Amino acid sequence: MIKIGLIGAGHLGKIHLRLIKELSEVYELVGIFDNNPEQAKLVSEEYDCKAFSSVEALIDEVDCVDIVTPTTAHFETASIAIKRSTHVFIEKPVTQTTYEARALLALAEEAKVKVQVGHVERFNPAFRAAIPYFDQPMFIETHRLAQFNPRGTDVPVILDLMIHDIDAILSVVNSTVRKISASGVAVVSDTPDIANARIEFDNGCVANLTASRISLKNMRKSRFFQKDAYISVDFLEKEMEVVQMETLEGEAGPYDMVMEMGNGKPSKKIIFDKPEIEPINAIKEELLTFAECIKNDTTPIVSLEDGMLALHVAEQILDKLKMNGSMLDK
Repeated sequence: MIKIGLIGAGHLGKIHLRLIKELSEVYELVGIFDNNPEQAKLVSEEYDCKAFSSVEALIDEVDCVDIVTPTTAHFETASIAIKRSTHVFIEKPVTQTTYEARALLALAEEAKVKVQVGHVERFNPAFRAAIPYFDQPMFIETHRLAQFNPRGTDVPVILDLMIHDIDAILSVVNSTVRKISASGVAVVSDTPDIANARIEFDNGCVANLTASRISLKNMRKSRFFQKDAYISVDFLEKEMEVVQMETLEGEAGPYDMVMEMGNGKPSKKIIFDKPEIEPINAIKEELLTFAECIKNDTTPIVSLEDGMLALHVAEQILDKLKMNGSMLDK
């Protein structure tokens, strides 16, 4: 059993708390801490756990912590835990700046602790089902649209929503970023509520990302195009489909879909595949794999370095938005 404590008992923190209690075969919930004592008391009573009076008091009683505080507190809270040789699960974005993320990375390497970042879409069953099909995608298009919710508007839509797709893309494109361009509009807040970014990679891959938090409907879709294949991932509906083309060998069957390539080139057979997706809770899955990497001394699926790279790209997008006047200086 791994002793765990939760830091940050807000909306998302309570979701984590419920799932930790469901994972009772791997985690022993020691208690929680929240900067608001009244909130901590209410949540501790609701979930039947101890509310600690300080971050340090909680950390000293556990093997790992789950940090679900506002991003502004990530660096300080994680630093305290790591310096006490405590493993850390930390929500996205990992920190406010890549400078802070690099500092955490140095601390974690010295302390030899595990740090996993909560880029939950990596654990989405539709995305996981698509992973075996990826083979050097060369064009990627993502749309992450959400209906307006005042919670989260304290940060740009890039850090609130788009960073999910940035991380997913970086995990499948085996190349470094060469160029970034971006545009956005601040509609109801001081920072862009809708934005588009174009990421060009050294290997020629191009990713076009759109994120909005003022949409009339919710959408979380990504499309990946590669040689002889198109892969569609619906993160919201947890569905995935693949359209592949392969050289036709012999005569086509009566129900085969065939594309004539012309110029004497062999015909292509079109194959549709929509795998059955097993429904899982992605947050629960990421918390479970965090426990496994602690037990087995393995690298987390979403490492601290992964979180830092996603944040670095997000910062470059924000810089482009500032350059073209899409963000207001505070």
